[in-house]
Amino acid sequence: MSCRIMKQTLAALPSRASKRRKVCLVVLERETNSQGPKVGDSRGYSTGVRGVRQENSPYLDKTPDTNNSVTMAVDIPGVISVIVFYIAILAVGIWAGRKSAKSTSAVEAFLANRDMGLVVSLFTLTATMVGGAFINGTAEIIATSGLLWTVAPVGYCIGMFIGGMVYAPKMRRAGYVTMFDPFQEVYGVRVGALMCVPQFMGDVFWTAAVLSALGSTISIIMDVNNTLSIIISAVIAIVYTFLGGLWSVAYTDVVQLICIGVGLVIACPFAVHSPAVDFSTLSSDWVGQVTSADIGRYLDLFALVGLGGIPWQTYFQRILACRNARNARLASCVAAIMCLAFAIPPAIIGMAGKAADWNSTAYPGPLPMSKDDYSLILPLALNYLCPRAVAIVGIGTLSAAVMSSADSSILASATVFSNNIYKNAIRPKASDRELVWVLRTGVVVVGVLGTLIAISVRSIYGLYVMCSDLMYVVLFPQFTSVLFIKGTNPYGGLAGFFISLPLRILSGEPLVHMPALIRYPFYDEELGQGFPFRTIAMLSGFLAIVVLSRLTHVAYHRGWLSPRCDFLGFFSRTESPKLHGMEGFGENNDKTAASPDTLGEEMGDLTEGIHDEVKVKSNGDHAEPLLTEKGAIHNKIA
Repeated sequence: MSCRIMKQTLAALPSRASKRRKVCLVVLERETNSQGPKVGDSRGYSTGVRGVRQENSPYLDKTPDTNNSVTMAVDIPGVISVIVFYIAILAVGIWAGRKSAKSTSAVEAFLANRDMGLVVSLFTLTATMVGGAFINGTAEIIATSGLLWTVAPVGYCIGMFIGGMVYAPKMRRAGYVTMFDPFQEVYGVRVGALMCVPQFMGDVFWTAAVLSALGSTISIIMDVNNTLSIIISAVIAIVYTFLGGLWSVAYTDVVQLICIGVGLVIACPFAVHSPAVDFSTLSSDWVGQVTSADIGRYLDLFALVGLGGIPWQTYFQRILACRNARNARLASCVAAIMCLAFAIPPAIIGMAGKAADWNSTAYPGPLPMSKDDYSLILPLALNYLCPRAVAIVGIGTLSAAVMSSADSSILASATVFSNNIYKNAIRPKASDRELVWVLRTGVVVVGVLGTLIAISVRSIYGLYVMCSDLMYVVLFPQFTSVLFIKGTNPYGGLAGFFISLPLRILSGEPLVHMPALIRYPFYDEELGQGFPFRTIAMLSGFLAIVVLSRLTHVAYHRGWLSPRCDFLGFFSRTESPKLHGMEGFGENNDKTAASPDTLGEEMGDLTEGIHDEVKVKSNGDHAEPLLTEKGAIHNKIA
């Protein structure tokens, strides 16, 4: 989920004359529009940007150049520092995955054997949010649009609190393997598998986006080949994720988060006290403003960030790996506060970059700096406002942030495919050993696919924004319904899916040149939708799920619909519990009604103890201990 919504934050900002909107193209847009640095323009700066450096600047390269570009040698110390960092991360990943590298347990690879302690859970949950887009985006937005529009850190904090207090304990106590298990439990295997599609697309495009952004940043700052940077970063993430599963990803998250924190804290005072920085030049516009025309868009953005960050497998993979529900709740809530704290250093550095006199630095690009150049404000501030040693540490920080996002997305998609598609839909009797190798194959496939897209596709970011929007518009109401609304059935789920999806698509998306066929109130030709159109689509899907589920239930049980109309087999599948005097419409609803959520933390701890006992007696099929765990819990409750 990483920092994913930060990208949507950039995309959703209002834009007078499209100025703020252009900011959302960030590093990746610079990269994809040019397909790498141009010949004769090794730093990748556009030669068409308005503004020129003052002629008396001692840093101006006056060497004749037919391409009007700035040339630069490869930054050897910087390259060495990144190589050392990559080797360290790879070593930690291999070391952390030594337990699961030879394991044949699917739960070991998927969920670290549900044995992740509180400290590791806390760090890996925080690192899942605090990625490259989070720290880069925070610096960029506060420098270009002001504090009021820097909503992602606050939205993340609220979303993780909601997730930790409401969703996480229920999911962990149920003993699920992925966040899509309750979908398939309520909707059935086929409809539940349909709900996985937005997750797959979002993860693949997100992996491509962060790899492309990392490659562009390294190529711009260090003048290293963009494609080579992408391939090396992807290979390292794939190797340690392949070998160690969630253990490797979690422990490398710990190291990467420490690197991010230390690097930003060290760099912050140097950037602030740089001779080129004069905060007195800043006017009050650094606070930003939300006009009456922006209110609908602003509320939509806040809802997107706060609620749209919940239904992501990267988040729930760590929640489900916690030792018990209490740890899951605590880790999520504390991680929410840590995410907010991690936004402070990049915000300060972004302000320093805005207040800097770039003409008095060694910055070789055109001046005044364009809006698109501000998308690189954090790496540029590290490189030109800080001492060289600090800048090298800062580049390692950026690499750590991006890799912590890429490995999480790769593992999440591979886990969902292995458990919810291969195990549940294709080979229900697959052994744990087989599932482990399916997971590893999925890691390679997703990683390679993301790498190829990052290298070759021109419009990754726009595709990612659309897919990520679907997580909020489509999956959030579905996920909430199957967990908390009794009587939800697959007919209501399909209705919600095919109502919210078209509403979002027809609302348009400029990043993929999709016109707005539905123009809500306050629509503006320059700014686009001024109404909270995403939230309207989400609420419409939510209403459709509830209403259609109830209508189909009443129509079927009152004889208005023939049993032959139950083409998904839902009512015939759930009739047997009613014959035994049990109430409810579906298996999950009965389980949810009998779940130990209301029985206090003691029953939650009992859940974990039962799971540990059953795990030892397991015959190797990971589904059996999970089902046995649930059965034991319900027997205990009875």
